[in-house]
Amino acid sequence: MTGSFFSSGRIGVLLVLLLAFSSPSFAWTGKVTGVADGDTITVLHDGRSEKIRLHGIDTPERKQAFGNKAEALTNSLVRGRTVEVMPQTVDRYGRTVALVYVDGQSLNELLIRNGYAWVYQKYCKDSFCSEWSRMEELARSQKKGMWQDPHIVPPWEWRHSGQTSAPLFASSDGKRSGKPSTGAVFHGNVSSMKFHAPGCKAYHCKNCTAFFPSREAAMAAGYTPCKLCNP
Repeated sequence: MTGSFFSSGRIGVLLVLLLAFSSPSFAWTGKVTGVADGDTITVLHDGRSEKIRLHGIDTPERKQAFGNKAEALTNSLVRGRTVEVMPQTVDRYGRTVALVYVDGQSLNELLIRNGYAWVYQKYCKDSFCSEWSRMEELARSQKKGMWQDPHIVPPWEWRHSGQTSAPLFASSDGKRSGKPSTGAVFHGNVSSMKFHAPGCKAYHCKNCTAFFPSREAAMAAGYTPCKLCNP
């Protein structure tokens, strides 16, 4: 009876340990070896690479305006560095969805504070999400990052539209359409990161799927003027 009791006890302890180590909140560290976009990175740990999707936020897609800027910020913050990963769940693509920390700072929060991420309300249900929303509103009010563009479209709307080669735009009444607003004068090439003025030979190029209301907005998004038309 006693032997059986202790055997059961050992099994119970082992089960608790196994559950603890398989828990979504069990953190681990690794080195960032790749940055796919603003909210997706690759981390090497225990000899294998793991794709990480940042939890609770969404950054502009690469083909959207400011997508390259968001990616560049993430790249500058974590590429080649050791980070702490706190897994939350696994998404339908098999990626680990996680909170990521670099030098004790939340990468998720840094992207929000700098104006390159939305709080992904559909999935961010944690207690800290309300604070993240306040950070987003502050960045928006200060026109940081992508918030310099009043017509920036959330990436989930852009993806849902099915127009992965061209973004949605906001008209003056706030409605979304597949055409740029009347204020969208400059066309940006999402491949070369050059922007063009009306009348430029490359104005309607295949990859010119980013649109900006001003020269300043295009440059703030990381685009440089076309040398031919010099917008």
